[in-house]
Amino acid sequence: MKAARWHGVKDIRVEDIPEPKPGKGEVKVKVAWTGICGSDLHEYLAGPIFVPVDEDHPLSHDKAPITMGHEYCGTVAELGDGVTDLAVGDRVAIEPIFACGECAACLEGKYNLCDSLGFVGLSGGHGGFATYSVVPARMVHKMPQALSMEQGALVEPAAVALHAVRLSKIKAGDKAAVFGAGPIGLLVVESLRVAGASEIHVVEPSEVRRQKALDLGATSAIDPTAMDAVVEVREATGGVHVAFEVTGVPQVLPQCIDATRHEGQVLVVSIWEQEASFQPNTVVLKERQLKGTIAYRNVYPAVMALMTQGYFSADQLVTKRIPLDEIVAEGFEALAAEKSHVKILVEAPD
Repeated sequence: MKAARWHGVKDIRVEDIPEPKPGKGEVKVKVAWTGICGSDLHEYLAGPIFVPVDEDHPLSHDKAPITMGHEYCGTVAELGDGVTDLAVGDRVAIEPIFACGECAACLEGKYNLCDSLGFVGLSGGHGGFATYSVVPARMVHKMPQALSMEQGALVEPAAVALHAVRLSKIKAGDKAAVFGAGPIGLLVVESLRVAGASEIHVVEPSEVRRQKALDLGATSAIDPTAMDAVVEVREATGGVHVAFEVTGVPQVLPQCIDATRHEGQVLVVSIWEQEASFQPNTVVLKERQLKGTIAYRNVYPAVMALMTQGYFSADQLVTKRIPLDEIVAEGFEALAAEKSHVKILVEAPD
């Protein structure tokens, strides 16, 4: 079958590999759609970050070259021994977290904080940029009939955003800022609407993405290249209760801190390619909080329920659909060159 494989920085190849077979407790999925994630783009431009290169990942038992793709959905094609709660033909979204189940975080049910955390399509395994994927049955979530397959490919990134907002201290009626209106930032905007934020101020240099943020319910969309974003946010709000950092750009972190009120919170959602710095007194003197979030846990059902109510709509967020053969030129290179795209979906080959 065809698969898009990471071999190194700027070296992703669509090649033929053996079709995987499900073992005990595993499910084979005929992939439908897979989204290109910011994490995928980081691996393409500056990896390896999550991709294991010198040694096998302890849970995937895999290393580069690996089949990429972790935001994906499809149809159950085959069941391994012992899988009883799924049927061939079920439409499913994949929750691609590798977790050991034995470390302190896993034993507390916080499997996204696993000491050996990994992701299918980043840390090895049978990723979604392929015709078929095989994953443990616990990763497979049946989709409501009301959802399209394209919606299924958005469950994973929407889960990142919803988990971030749930982990924050935002309360109904609070004011928020979102720095960065890429796919996750825009999904954070929608998640903040779900949570009842009274004002959502978005900071984003791309005009297309600023407009998309307004379309999705943002109160304002600020161009940080044309004005002082912190001044704009503070003049509008007096300081927000929570600022979400969704850019991974080092100079943005102190801006997020300065945009919050006293006892405000900065929630860092990004995965970083380099270090960032801030003056600790900006946190100390106003008793602000700085908190991180990674991935999601126990949130897929809630995401899909919200999707049936019209949130996290593929019609609003998907800006391009491409075949697997064009994933490098029309996918990764397009995202690197053009920041107006929101979500690019890759259609699996037959």
